[in-house]
Amino acid sequence: MLRIGLTGGIGAGKSTVARRLAEQGAVIIDADRLARQVVEPGTAGLAEIVEAFGPRMLTAEGTLDRPAMGELVFVDPAARARLNGIVHPKVAARTADLLAEAPADAVVVHDVPLLVENGLAPGYHLVVVVDAAETVRVERLRRERGMTAEAVRARIASQASRADRQAVADVWLDNDGSPEELIARVDALSEERIRPFEENLRLGRPARLGDRSVGEHDPRWAAQAGRLIRRLRHELGDRAAGVEHVGATAEPGRPAPDVIELAVTVPSAAAADSLAPSLVAAGFPPVPVDEATAAPTAVAPGSRVHRSADPGRPAELYVVVGMNRPTEGLRV
Repeated sequence: MLRIGLTGGIGAGKSTVARRLAEQGAVIIDADRLARQVVEPGTAGLAEIVEAFGPRMLTAEGTLDRPAMGELVFVDPAARARLNGIVHPKVAARTADLLAEAPADAVVVHDVPLLVENGLAPGYHLVVVVDAAETVRVERLRRERGMTAEAVRARIASQASRADRQAVADVWLDNDGSPEELIARVDALSEERIRPFEENLRLGRPARLGDRSVGEHDPRWAAQAGRLIRRLRHELGDRAAGVEHVGATAEPGRPAPDVIELAVTVPSAAAADSLAPSLVAAGFPPVPVDEATAAPTAVAPGSRVHRSADPGRPAELYVVVGMNRPTEGLRV
């Protein structure tokens, strides 16, 4: 299944995107909703909160006093960390249950407000960020929720910055305009990238690379490679000695085909073969031998070639043994 991380700051329009993707058949796992469920009356989560913070965190009806809890953790990082230590493992367990119930061909959208803050981006095949200018968000929340401008700006300041979100975003959805414009962007994203990505992933099929002609250097290549490397390291753990950006796109200012090239170093041919299932799970199916010979960088004998299943970001991955590295353009 294709796992998408969806995030965005308060008032950016993330809920609109989630609803549209749900209408298209996606399975939505709402982190905020799960966080509420695991602390409902009678749950172990609520009992642990009372033990940690006292009965003052309960309403007269025995439910969690969310305003009181929110006020405490907003100003006290230690209290926030303690609360997260109670809630996050339970949300993770419930998320695992929902993933197990999802069909194999599902597009699973994890609606996670604190995706950036909690460092969760590498765990998804694709990260979608919804954003809008601060002035737009302030006016939107004043109109729709009755919040004051000061309250909105305080919430925005407490969340991840735009630069932090840009660093993890594979897809950036601008929502300064109307809901109809945002929905049109979501529909295009689904048609052009999400649906073919899911199908490629399910079938173990690399995306088509298309045009390999040399073009001007794109300054975004380094950041795009970095996101892919973090995903691979998340999936492979200590089974790979290193994951590197290689080839012409790794050379600042150098013209190149728009194909991110990566190399994973392993100690043996057996280790290289053992990585294949994990690479497929990470979104990098193996490339047929006849296609592998056309790789932009000269590949050392014995290397395994994989390619991203994502049609929106062409990428080749070389699994190389020991010092049998790609022979051109390696940047370490």
